Amino acid sequence: MPFHDRTDAGKRLAAALVGYAGRDCVVFALPRGGVPVAAEVAARLNAPLDVLLVRKIGTPMQPELAIGAVVDGGTPVYVRNKELLHLTGTSEKEFDRIARRELAEIERRRLLYQQGRKPLDPKGRVAIIVDDGIATGATTRAALQATRMRSPQELVLAVPVAARETLENLREEADRIICLETPDPFGAVGYFYEDFGQVSDAEVVTILSKLRTSAREA
Repeated sequence: MPFHDRTDAGKRLAAALVGYAGRDCVVFALPRGGVPVAAEVAARLNAPLDVLLVRKIGTPMQPELAIGAVVDGGTPVYVRNKELLHLTGTSEKEFDRIARRELAEIERRRLLYQQGRKPLDPKGRVAIIVDDGIATGATTRAALQATRMRSPQELVLAVPVAARETLENLREEADRIICLETPDPFGAVGYFYEDFGQVSDAEVVTILSKLRTSAREA
């Protein structure tokens, strides 16, 4: 069943996560597409929302093909798809060059999204990582590994739709995975949304500011 848009997907995902209401949770979105989805989850659980700054590392000739990912949480965490690195002939030097470029974009987004605020700390809490969908899983794996290093009490991955094989490969990284749809064949995440328009930086800033204001007023 396709989702109308990311807000619709977020509402449905939030309903599946309602058992976490009342627990000490923090919701992390993978920007930018995961932010509108995660906002609905955070609102339903009355939990704070933050972003995990993850960037896919694509091949030099085919940037959409993920050969890895990087997460910057003070000390960058890198995930490499060794099979694709070999198949595409991407050298470590090329990988490092692309990674440096993506880290620069992470820093740009950090300044824009956080606006001087400190990142939320998942230590001892239920950390729920949300995206709008998962295809290859490279950025998701990096996000899970980086969050695990910060010692959450429980690490949950929650997505509306994902490739079944990818999801199975991620099970060792999370304590629990909640996914509403695992269609086969998969194709691409956008196939399962009627409206899958690009989420802008301005939308991300607005959503984060709105939820932070609501949290202060609660």
